[in-house]
This record gives sequence, structure tokens and C-alpha cells, in this order.
Amino acid sequence: MNLHEFLQSNAAGIVEEACQALTRSQVKHYQQAGPEHLHARIKALYTLTVRGVKERNLGPMVAHADAIAIERYTAGFDLWEVQTAFNVLEEVLWQRLLKSLPADQYAEALGLVSTVLGAGKDALARKYVTLASKSKAPSLDLHQLFTGGE
Repeated sequence: MNLHEFLQSNAAGIVEEACQALTRSQVKHYQQAGPEHLHARIKALYTLTVRGVKERNLGPMVAHADAIAIERYTAGFDLWEVQTAFNVLEEVLWQRLLKSLPADQYAEALGLVSTVLGAGKDALARKYVTLASKSKAPSLDLHQLFTGGE
């Protein structure tokens, strides 16, 4: 069985396990969204991961990450919350791949999965930081740090 076939045949279990892990992480906005919405989000992320692995094309994942960065930033999510969704999916994938594949397939399988998800995380972070830097943040008064203590 090749990597793409493995990912296709194990999709439901991987998505469910990632949803459970994200629920355990107690990320406020994902808890508020509810289990059906969480499942849909993780499933979409997983589908794009599988597509990226199959097609060796990062474009759809990057486009998705850009879109969710805008959506989640606007909705008030912190960057770490959204990154957590990517991270739990990657962790579940690594665990499943290491349990199921022969050792001589680890490097390619882990490399492909991590490359696709890593491109998504990178695009997400870049877009999120761009959005955050355009909003007016209060400046810090650091005067006391440089005048010495009393």
C-alpha cells in the first residue's frame, strides 16, 4: 500500500483522533464551535493534506491557510489556536504512519506529510502576522526599564 492509499483508507480514524486531540487541548474557540464544526475543519485540513501528498502540490494548502488566517483572525482566534489544529493533525499522522508503515518508508511519508502541513502553518503564520501588524497595537512604555530601579 502506498502512502496515498494509506491516507485514504485511514481518513476517518485519523480525522476522529485529531478531533479528540484538539478537544483535549481545550482551545476556547474550537470548543465554542462545537464538535460538528470542529470535525468539518479538521476533515478539510486532512483532505488538503492528502491532496498535497498525492499531487505533490502545496498550492491548495497554502490558499486554504491564507483563507483561514483571514477568517480566524477576523473571528478573534489567536494564532496559536489555529496552529494547534495543524499540530494535532500532524502528530496523529506521525503516530499512525510510524505504527503502520515499514521503517524504510518513514522518511518519505513523514517528509511529505510534514512538508504539506508545514507549508500550511507557514502560510497561516505569515498571513496572520500581516493582518495583526496592520491593526493599531498600543505602544509599551518602557521608560522604567531603562531608568534604573528604585
